[in-house]
Amino acid sequence: MCRYSKLELIGGINLLKTTREKINDEVYLNIINGDKFKTELISFYFIMPLNRSEVTKNTLVPLILKRGTKQYNTSMDIERRLEELYGSDLSVSVNKKGEKHIIRFTIEGPREDFVLSNDILKNKLDVLKELIYNPLVIDNKFKEEYVSQEKRNLKDRISSRINDKKQYSTTRCIEEMCKNEPYHIYKYGYIEDLENINSQNLYKHYLDFFKKSRVEINVVSNIEKNEIKNIIKDYFPFDERESKLLKRENVIKKDIEEKTVIEEMDIKQGKLTLGYRTNIPYEDDLYTAFLVGNHILGGGPDSKLFINVREKESLAYYIYSRGYKYKSLMLISAGIEFDKYESALNIIKEQIEAMKKGEFEEKNIEQSKKAMITSMKAVEDDTYSISEFNLSKVLTDNQDIDEIIDSINKVKKEDIINSMNKISLDTVYFLKNQ
Repeated sequence: MCRYSKLELIGGINLLKTTREKINDEVYLNIINGDKFKTELISFYFIMPLNRSEVTKNTLVPLILKRGTKQYNTSMDIERRLEELYGSDLSVSVNKKGEKHIIRFTIEGPREDFVLSNDILKNKLDVLKELIYNPLVIDNKFKEEYVSQEKRNLKDRISSRINDKKQYSTTRCIEEMCKNEPYHIYKYGYIEDLENINSQNLYKHYLDFFKKSRVEINVVSNIEKNEIKNIIKDYFPFDERESKLLKRENVIKKDIEEKTVIEEMDIKQGKLTLGYRTNIPYEDDLYTAFLVGNHILGGGPDSKLFINVREKESLAYYIYSRGYKYKSLMLISAGIEFDKYESALNIIKEQIEAMKKGEFEEKNIEQSKKAMITSMKAVEDDTYSISEFNLSKVLTDNQDIDEIIDSINKVKKEDIINSMNKISLDTVYFLKNQ
């Protein structure tokens, strides 16, 4: 079964036509056709439920795979092959979207009509297949040296999360806010898990992970969709699947008791984060109204938070609000002087109350709509953004860019007021000096 949709390019001159097809149990191929770009991109997303006992191993797997394969024993060998493919780029990443853990493998390089090769797509897929499905294995386990090195690298990465105090405060607020929900799990895992991970049990986990993951394959290319589909089916083994079904996150929380968490660290600027439950699922018609309201509240230099907290009262070095679609949260983040905590907190709460009372103008609504629509159109400017948007689309409400823009344009002031009256403050997190 195929599903067709379209992404209109800026100016409406060309169309990116999207085809989605199930090619095996919980394996989906999304082909995004168009002539806008000189490169083509192929991304494999392996998606599992966020699980505390597996998150660290999940994170290590792509790091090990990128170190070497059966054919290309070292990362240098992989780089040499990419250079032969006209400087194609290979990347991996680990992310979480809602309560889903996502491992991405991507290769991007020139289209065949821009190089002297008729097999450039197949050659790129050869590298991707080699990376994902033919790891360097010695005696039924990953290479010891690679596992030891990547465990140290991951330990350093997890330890270094405190270096970015702004992001650290946001992460800590979410961890406290959702401590009894999978969403609190840190996407890169935990240092205490590393001691019990070895080359043998990690290889076993790798085999299990790829068998049980949901797979989303995104191809952004000008090659005809049936040709791409046949190549993908021929190249990649999706046999013996035991996929785990992905559950929808629980986003409605009643009887919220506001809590305050204060932590100390050797820092020069306080980090204040307020975590709100919006209680509006992304499937709800009010969700787009919330997004517009969130932009009016803290989406830029014309926002209520920026003008009232930073400009008028000089209580913050920076301040903004952000929505988290998959979990229906809203976080307000501010950098403040340590002794301005109470004043900043009170004025931030005042701005929330003002939004609930409708104390904003039509011009604020139009400015926010315009900014949001410009941001949505920018998704179409590069292949990677298109692939990431398509992943978000199939994991959530299945809306195309033109449908999202249409829903933004339809938002009324009363919708914004209604959406803002659904939000509740859950957690106040403050990182201050020792």
